[in-house]
Amino acid sequence: MSHTTRSSRLPEPRPDQDAGPGPESGGAGGTPAGAAPDTPAGTDTPPTVPDVPDVDAPEDAAADSASDGPARPGDDEARAPDQEGAPGQDADTVESLDAAPRPDHGGGTEPDTEPKSLEASAAPEAAAAPEEAVTPEEAVTPEEAGAVAGPPAPPARSGRRGWRVAHPRVARGVTVGTTVLAGVLVLFALVVPNRLDRLSVAAFLRIPAEGVLLAALLLALPPRPRRIVSYVVGALLGLLTVLKLVDMGFYSVLVRPFDLVLDWSLFGNAADWVRESFGRTGEVVALIAVVALVVALLVLMTLAVARLTDVMVRNRPVAGRTVLVLGTAWITCVTLGVQFTGVPVASQIDARIVQNRVRQVQAGLHDGEVFERQASVDAFADTPPDQLLTGLRGKDVLFTFIESYGRTAIDDPAMSRQIDTALTQGNDRLRSAGFSSRSGWLRSPVTGAGSWLAHSTFLSGLWIKNQQRYRSLTTSDRSTLTSYFRKTGAWRTVGIVPGVRRAWPEGRFFGLDHIYDSEHLGYKGPYFSWTPVPDQFSLEAFERLEHGKKDRGPMMAEIILASSHNPWAPVAHMIDWNDLGDGSVFEKIKKEGKDPKEVWKNPESVRTEYRRAIEYSLHSLTEYVEKYGDKNTVLVFLGDHQPVPTVTAGSTSRDVPVTIVAHDPKVLDRVSDWGWTDGLKPADNAPEWRMDTFRDRFLTAFGPHPEGSAATASKP
Repeated sequence: MSHTTRSSRLPEPRPDQDAGPGPESGGAGGTPAGAAPDTPAGTDTPPTVPDVPDVDAPEDAAADSASDGPARPGDDEARAPDQEGAPGQDADTVESLDAAPRPDHGGGTEPDTEPKSLEASAAPEAAAAPEEAVTPEEAVTPEEAGAVAGPPAPPARSGRRGWRVAHPRVARGVTVGTTVLAGVLVLFALVVPNRLDRLSVAAFLRIPAEGVLLAALLLALPPRPRRIVSYVVGALLGLLTVLKLVDMGFYSVLVRPFDLVLDWSLFGNAADWVRESFGRTGEVVALIAVVALVVALLVLMTLAVARLTDVMVRNRPVAGRTVLVLGTAWITCVTLGVQFTGVPVASQIDARIVQNRVRQVQAGLHDGEVFERQASVDAFADTPPDQLLTGLRGKDVLFTFIESYGRTAIDDPAMSRQIDTALTQGNDRLRSAGFSSRSGWLRSPVTGAGSWLAHSTFLSGLWIKNQQRYRSLTTSDRSTLTSYFRKTGAWRTVGIVPGVRRAWPEGRFFGLDHIYDSEHLGYKGPYFSWTPVPDQFSLEAFERLEHGKKDRGPMMAEIILASSHNPWAPVAHMIDWNDLGDGSVFEKIKKEGKDPKEVWKNPESVRTEYRRAIEYSLHSLTEYVEKYGDKNTVLVFLGDHQPVPTVTAGSTSRDVPVTIVAHDPKVLDRVSDWGWTDGLKPADNAPEWRMDTFRDRFLTAFGPHPEGSAATASKP
């Protein structure tokens, strides 16, 4: 005799029916006694119950007796959880599970409740305890009910999916919020301009053509290529966003976009400026912030595009209609020229940026060849030394650059009154000392920064607009204005360059016999932000080290006045020349000055401190000439470039003032045909020349004149 072993979980009687056969157990709703069980829903054949050895007969018999007998006390409480359904199940689900046909156990309809284990059937105490609620996926199927006892049921789900099941509303909110953030990030990348002055609400209320085309492409691709393209597009969009942010910085300082070929070396200069202005800690913090921002943009943009792609694919009909509507709207706006507060609604800014960058890269790659051809032409290369600069023989010629001294300082109404006063007072003092002056305008190749490019343009007669040209120039045999002075053998050539703090091998290229950098001027005072040495002290050091020496010959000097260098705080002020000493007196002056971090919180305060710095430089220079100049002094001073846009307030001019001051009237007679304005301040309509044309004009004006010319060179 064999006995069929039941499942380890047996059905529990419903409270409204007997355990054995009865009216409710037969008929349409149940299985008659002795009949074969109904086929479970969704199957073609009834489950097969295997025969196993009769090893558990006593327990099975007890189980049969328990299941066939009357209902046990406590069954109502034990069944309560099953009647209400497992967590996460609705009423319909519970009802369908109850109504499903079950295999026959001992002749009679299988109860509709959750089956119980054999141990629970044999022990009333265990049967009285409510069973643990299960999810629909864990519910026992008819097949499982008739099978041999298997491994224990898997534990409740954990991890992200389990959390989402347990907190559906929060999970839905996170999903929607993440998708919205991804859309905002991608839209920002597509429409954000690459200039700070163009940032506005209207800039983000545009339809990006690139976004519409990319969405259409992603919808049209098969799954695997679509995934790859979404990652590539996300990474490229992240790189484009980084490029836009870099452009913002370059436009804010240099008023031009970043050059992908020629501008990489400028990041080192930027780091030096941050360190010298805000300390080593400021430099490290800025570097970490920049690296973190770049990495975050690349990663987040890639993930954002991939997420939006998945959302579009899951909602393909809606996404397709949306792309069609946006594409039609973009074409309509372009055709009609629709604008919002002056900004075109139909945007194609990214396509234009990429197109301009392609052209820029092509030009950068060929710029070396263009510059080489230009540098090979030098009208004075074959001029004999004794015919060079004959109109200045015996004179002390000082070429002096005032940092960031641009046209804005003279023309801007917010600062022109104070600068005009400084120039008028300086002009009066110089006239009283017997000096005259003429002024005009030069157009610098740079603006905002890049002083060395402007200096080399002025001295070489070549348009040095980038670092590649500067390196090519300083490694060539091109003669500069200063090296022509040296070539004659009639002048000692020196450089006063307080902004140089380490080796400067380019100094030899410029034809300077001796260079005094910040470490060799005898200055023991404090730095003023970027400025290592105040202008007044630099000029006094020049007098002490070179110009004031007895029994010296004529000299030519290149002098850099750096007190007006960004960030213009704190600013030194004039003191008695006899009190300068070793510069320690400036400790107190610096403490009384302003903190650059505080100054740069307000554009108006930046403009005010810039104006004060230019006033200080002008006072230092004009007082020096008044005090130490003589009948052989010839001064040429000019600005190297315009200040940053924070100061220029939207001006696109690159003009800088240039002035010649001389005691000997014959010197100015040589430039009478230049049309420059009398005095230290150039008129608005004074001539405007490119800075690279000055060298040849100067060499021509002070070279040999034809016999009988009214403007002849003065003899030493």
